[in-house]
Amino acid sequence: MTVTVYMASVSGSLELKKNQERIFSILTSKKIPFKTVDITQNTDDKDLMRKMAGNAKALPPQIFNGDVYCGDFAAFENAIEMEQLEKFLKL
Repeated sequence: MTVTVYMASVSGSLELKKNQERIFSILTSKKIPFKTVDITQNTDDKDLMRKMAGNAKALPPQIFNGDVYCGDFAAFENAIEMEQLEKFLKL
């Protein structure tokens, strides 16, 4: 299974961009391989992200391991705080 981060390359939200960069930075520093899916390039990807997250209004970044939903940025930050990132990512 691969960790997948659904993200948005185009956004007017500085907070969203900072959150995405933090996720990428932490995964890279911990040498956890991941791929990104840019929901701004394909609306089908946005619809799939929301369906898999079980939230019709979910906004990026959203994190998955394969088809299994891990959580959003707040859940990611909480996992880091609790030193349970691997458990959160289902690794």
